[in-house]
Parts: sequence; structure tokens; C-alpha cells
Amino acid sequence: MHTLKVDSIQLEYDGRKILQDVHVTCRQGEIIGLLGRNGCGKSSLLKIIFGLLKPTYKYVAIDDVFIKKGYQGNCMAYLPQHNYLPNGIRLQKLAKLVVDPDFWPAFTQLPIYELCCNKTAAEPSGGQLRHFETMMVIHSKADFILLDEPFTHISPIQAEELKEVIRACAKRKGIIVTDHQYYNILDVSDRVILLDKGCTKHITDNEDLVTYGYLSGINR
Repeated sequence: MHTLKVDSIQLEYDGRKILQDVHVTCRQGEIIGLLGRNGCGKSSLLKIIFGLLKPTYKYVAIDDVFIKKGYQGNCMAYLPQHNYLPNGIRLQKLAKLVVDPDFWPAFTQLPIYELCCNKTAAEPSGGQLRHFETMMVIHSKADFILLDEPFTHISPIQAEELKEVIRACAKRKGIIVTDHQYYNILDVSDRVILLDKGCTKHITDNEDLVTYGYLSGINR
């Protein structure tokens, strides 16, 4: 099993430190939940890990081998915060470019595939498209999956299906997932990391989220 290590990430905008003390490890077979208030840098961190955003400094490695861009060599796959699929091409054709052939039979059995496969990205609802493109990324060849807001705009039923698929794929992949719907993150994650004031706080108990001021209280 491979291990992704992210360390010493530093990011500044106009002299303001956004990220300054970030440490994350994720092993294949593990789901890491990333929480934090809006604007704290969660999306920026995923972009840095994947190689789409250049920080002041970063160390990203798999098995202690430095990775400059995660999308090279299919070692990582990334779901951006907003819809990314081009219009005018059937979703089935786009999926075949991304989905691991070994996963293709299982992927084609998903209800969202049957619903959307013969449509273009402009035709499904926003929630349907989000669900489809998330499933594409999860079923890719990559060993590590970065998911930014996968639960946004999808229905509760779709969210439950998505969590089942994330858990199943995490048996052979490492997954880092962030979403403002914290209850879905808490439900699906093996470990939770809070991004607070540019630093990572490793959460050992849900009450820690109250202690750090992320939640005012947790329903028991």
C-alpha cells in the first residue's frame, strides 16, 4: 500500500498567509475528511497537492518520492469544486477516458450512469452532473483521490450512494474529501483533519471541532 504525504505547505496572497503549517498523510485504504470554514484554504490545499496551484513552498510525496504534479502518471485524480466536464460530448465517451477499465463494469451498473451516459454535460440537472463526474473520478486509475465538495447539489439518496462507493473504493485507494456538509464528512471518514487559521488540526474526537470553534455544538 502506498502513502501520500503532504507537509510544510505555505501559501500567501498579497502578503497574507493562507496556509502555513499543513501536514496530511493518507494511505491507500483510508478516507481522510478535511473540514474548515469557508475561505480557510481547503480548495487551495487540494489544488496544491494535485499540482494546479503553485504555493510558496510545498512537500508532496508518495512513498517518500517527491511529486511535482499529481496528475502526471495517474497517481492522483482530482474533483474540482465546480463542474469541469466539457459540453458537446456524450458523458459515456468522457467516462471511458477517465474510468479504469477494471472498474468499467461496476461503473456502468451505477444508476447515475444509466441516467446520464447518453447525455452531454449540458443536459442533466446540476445534481445529476455532479454525481456523475464524482463517480468518474472515484473510479479512475489513480491510487489517490481528491474530492472537493462532492456532496454539493446532490440529493440525500445520492449522497448515501456516494458514501457507499467511496467506502468501497477506499479499500484500494486513498481518499481525501472536503465538503461544507460536515455531517457527510464525519460519516464517511476514517480520520478528520480541521484546517484552522492556516494550520491543520488532527481531530481525535468530534468534540474537538467544538473546542476549535468549527462547530458551536454537536448533536448527540
